[in-house]
This record gives sequence, C-alpha cells and structure tokens, in this order.
Amino acid sequence: MADGIFTFLGHATCQLTLPDERVVMIDPWLANNPGCPDSCKNVSRCDFIALTHGHFDHAEDVADLIEKFDPHVVGIIELCDVLGQGSPNGKFAPMNIGGTQTIDDVSFTLTRAYHSSSIASVNGPFYTGMPCGMIVSADGVASCYHAGDTDVFSDMQLIAQLFAPKVAVLPIGDHFTMGPKGAALAAKFLNPNSIIPMHYGTFPMLHGTPDAFRAELDASLKDRLVVPKAGESMTWTADGIKAG
Repeated sequence: MADGIFTFLGHATCQLTLPDERVVMIDPWLANNPGCPDSCKNVSRCDFIALTHGHFDHAEDVADLIEKFDPHVVGIIELCDVLGQGSPNGKFAPMNIGGTQTIDDVSFTLTRAYHSSSIASVNGPFYTGMPCGMIVSADGVASCYHAGDTDVFSDMQLIAQLFAPKVAVLPIGDHFTMGPKGAALAAKFLNPNSIIPMHYGTFPMLHGTPDAFRAELDASLKDRLVVPKAGESMTWTADGIKAG
C-alpha cells in the first residue's frame, strides 16, 4: 500500500493525506494564519475536518472549508452544535471525550486536554464544550495523536496504553499551552515513534522552541523528533513520519 503524506501548515494546523488521497484537516487555521505559507492557504481538497477546540487559531476556517468541500466535521458535541448554526448544511459528526467513531474507514477518537474552548461573539466568549485531543487512525498509516492545546497530564499514559499512537503532535510554545519541559514529559508518557512540535513561534509570547524541546527530551526520544517547516510535506508510513 502507498504511504500517506503529513503536511504541517503552521501553528497547529495539520493536513493528513491518506494513501487513497483523501484529506483530513486538523484544526484548520489558514487564511489569517501568519505561520501558513501563502501557497498553502487555499487547499485543493478536504474530506474530513477534525477539531480539538473552538478557538479561532484552530477553527476559523471551518465554515469556508464546508462551503468549498462539504467535508465530514468531527468534534465535541457542543462545538459541532455552535458551528452548525453558521453552517446548517454541514456534515457534522459530534462526539465526546473517550469515544471513537469511524467514518468511511477513518477513525477519530477524542481524548481529554487541559485548556479552554470558546468562540468569540459580540457578547464575549461563547462556550463550545470541553477542549480535546484527537487521534486519527486509518489503514496503512501510523495512528496520529494531535494533543490540541494542553498542558501535560499524567493520563497521557492512559492514552498510550489504550491507543498507542505512533505519531504525537505536541504544543511546545508555553503561555497558552505546555512549554518544552512539559511537552518532553508528555512525549515520555506517550512514547511514540515520531514526535512533532506545534503551537510555537506564531506570536512572540509562544516562546518555546524546537531546540529547547529537543534539549528537554529523554535521550531515547531525541532521534524521534521531527521538526517540519510550515508548508513542508513528509512521508506518513505505517510506522510514523519520515522527513525528506
């Protein structure tokens, strides 16, 4: 079977292209994302959207992608309900933490995360349910855990025990999420084959860096760290992510 493609689109947005060329967009923030290259802002395909929470830098482009591609949209039930008010014809697939659902042979699992979740409104932040992590699984490619915005928490060991994700995409920026030290502990708990940092450098306050993350990682995990540039595509195999 052919491999898939993992493309980092800046900040926390990841594009997973399955071996059959279907596309899963995780936390799409494209048009106004300063970390997303201009050449990547207009995607050519989107079959699934997987959402970790409602903040603008994770969900701002959902309505536009629904209008263009009519994808399945997977997320926690409250977030799907709120987004559905603006896109009533969208194919929303709501769920909750701990659950797994399979749509057209692609499985999505919601895990807990320690953060907040809301959408801005004229009356202030509008609650959109609990923040989550997301595990995406499909035949032929390594299961991918996108932690969303979170601090490290000891139950990441349960995520490893229950789901054994081979790819972990972890925030390292600090201030709004865990920083490099916390992310290194998360990587130790998860013990994946491939570790990809995200949610850093987009704004000055997100000061965690891949170099600082590497320095904090256990020696046994350092060679599993893969640091893509924004817009860079990497091979997504059954074992993990390979740069180049």
